[in-house]
Amino acid sequence: MAEGVRGQRHDRSALILYGSETGNSQDVAEELGRTAERLHFVTRVSEMDLVEINLLLKHRIVIVAISTTGQGEFPKNARKFWTSLLRKRLPPGCLDHVKFTTFGLGDSSYPKYNWAARKLHKRLEQLGAQEFYPRGEADEQHDDGVDGTFLSWSADLRKHLLALFPLPEGLTPIPSDVLLPPKYILELEEGEGETKSDPKLNSLEGEGTIAHGEKAPTGAAVTVTDPNKARNQIEHSTSTSTSTANSISISISTAQHLLVTTNLTSSSASAAIEGDSNSKMYPTSLEPEICQQLDGDFTDLPELVDSSPAEGYTLPIPDCFEVQLIENKRITSKDHWQDVRQLTFIMPSDTTYDPGDLMTIYPKNFDEDVQALLDLMDWSDVADRSVHFTPTHPDYFAAENLMPKPKNLYTPVRFTLRQLLTHNLDITAIPKRHFFEIMAHYADDPVHKQRLYEFSNPTYTDEFYDYTSRPRRSILEVLQDFPSVKFPWKLATTIFPVMRGRQYSISSGGVLKRHPNTSVIKVQLLVALVKYKTVLKKVRKGLCSRYIASLPPGTKLHVTFEAGSFYHIARDRIKYPVVLIGPGTGLAPLRSLIWERAFAFSLNPNSGIGDAVLFYGGRNKNADYFYREEWALPTLRVKAFTAFSRDQEKKIYVQDIIRQQGKLVANLISRKAMIFVCGSSGNMPKAVREAIIDAMAQFGGFANRDQAAEELASMEKRNQYVQETW
Repeated sequence: MAEGVRGQRHDRSALILYGSETGNSQDVAEELGRTAERLHFVTRVSEMDLVEINLLLKHRIVIVAISTTGQGEFPKNARKFWTSLLRKRLPPGCLDHVKFTTFGLGDSSYPKYNWAARKLHKRLEQLGAQEFYPRGEADEQHDDGVDGTFLSWSADLRKHLLALFPLPEGLTPIPSDVLLPPKYILELEEGEGETKSDPKLNSLEGEGTIAHGEKAPTGAAVTVTDPNKARNQIEHSTSTSTSTANSISISISTAQHLLVTTNLTSSSASAAIEGDSNSKMYPTSLEPEICQQLDGDFTDLPELVDSSPAEGYTLPIPDCFEVQLIENKRITSKDHWQDVRQLTFIMPSDTTYDPGDLMTIYPKNFDEDVQALLDLMDWSDVADRSVHFTPTHPDYFAAENLMPKPKNLYTPVRFTLRQLLTHNLDITAIPKRHFFEIMAHYADDPVHKQRLYEFSNPTYTDEFYDYTSRPRRSILEVLQDFPSVKFPWKLATTIFPVMRGRQYSISSGGVLKRHPNTSVIKVQLLVALVKYKTVLKKVRKGLCSRYIASLPPGTKLHVTFEAGSFYHIARDRIKYPVVLIGPGTGLAPLRSLIWERAFAFSLNPNSGIGDAVLFYGGRNKNADYFYREEWALPTLRVKAFTAFSRDQEKKIYVQDIIRQQGKLVANLISRKAMIFVCGSSGNMPKAVREAIIDAMAQFGGFANRDQAAEELASMEKRNQYVQETW
């Protein structure tokens, strides 16, 4: 039996854990949590790093959904938990009372496919945990994505749970047309007055809704929790100071031996960020020789127009930095199918970054979309009143299980519903099946209700994809298609997903980071804006792409940085050659590395830094050959080979050029060259891998292709072959 709160036992409890980078594993965990709740399991869903190992022993079943990131690594919010499982003092049978299963989310274009889930599953078994249901694996390359395997796996899991843990006589599973209690509720701040009564929100209980403290139609007992008391407990227990924009230092000088450090006062840094015309941000003194060979002016700061977000609504994002956009330039030709931007930002000089690092931009919804939603839902009367969060989920696990708001939703102390919809909730995301389940509950039109239930039913998978994923319909558009659906505004954070930041590889490095005698750091991104026509011939734009396209120079943003996974490898082996393969915007982190290595060489020409070979691919030489003028610079010490697929009748790709230069590639590998592959996941990394094996087999002295493939696999284990795709 599982230990419950207050020392009592509960023989029907489920702990659902997730490790997630992009939110997909969290979505899977939340769905598994709802499945368990409908089978009357007392359920807790949590990210892995928020629990201790001994908590696993207090639940009847444990289910883990986890993705694999980077080079077979665990997601950031799972690494602490994973490390705790590796402690040598843990006895082999310490988890022998734990019944568990795992579901991995991976991408088969990566060599270490679903490694995190496999390693976790094996380690839990080593510690004595018992698999109660076979583990599952999802492949992002499947035609139906994660659903390609998750739907059947979870359906069979449900059957297995009912067989393994049968319900008591008279108790049946909670049907899908009965809503589970919402986890998060919005309330008006004191003094904001009352809104008109919503008959569907009567104590958050509509027809067919399980209310707290009420026995469900199927016999589910739910504990009552005082929401105001719970809110006070949470606000007291989770009150922590949030990092200010300039108080955190990221990736501080992991390559100090490559950089020139300048000491600056805070006032000079402030003046630089504000664009003070008297500050010597870009002096007219000569640039280093390595920069003089580039066309264009590296010394002038463009005239900036402050287009920052309105005062009073700054997202308190942990470990964030304030940066200012000084350039938003399209670098593909106007007639090219894709709009690719170079974004240049400046930030204070007490921060730096390394090649391969990532910058996260946090977008926001456009005012017209937010107003359209407010009008559609009849929320205008409350849109501009201050609101707050109230946790309402049953307190089965004491205060540790109560969260006042969704994970990664950052708001100021005071905020309105309009601000929440603008800055925090993604109303243009493609809806999940669960969203249609909620919609059906609040639909007044019987035809709408029936159709919405069909979309939420996995039996109608093709219809669901034909309506949502294939035409890329957004939540807002779906609600416009079903105008009889009227959500209670208090459920906004339960209904709409949290808006996530978008990560982009930094493309600048070396002298492009900082100029002599300046008080700022420069950061450049190479961003392909998402814009396309759907099967319905409707133009779609990505949320962050649309946001980026609208930003004028002068805009101040709060961003975060994350250390990449490959620079420490390149830094420690700087004397060895590098083979860099990056089609399209996959070039970004490789450009950063090239400039960093060139700068290191300029500081110490006798250091013996290895050669660099770049394989780049695009569509047209005159349209999307990014930074072409740089690759001819002798000071960059890089040899570039290119493949442009549409410039001739027969298409040519980077893998074809690698085979053409097979002798060179094999020679570099024999000299212990490091290979970095960056760009889109899918066919490209697989094709590149096969081309490298072919080159090794033909020119590398191997007896056959199998031996060459084995050597490449060994290179991966030695971090000599690194893949960073997205």
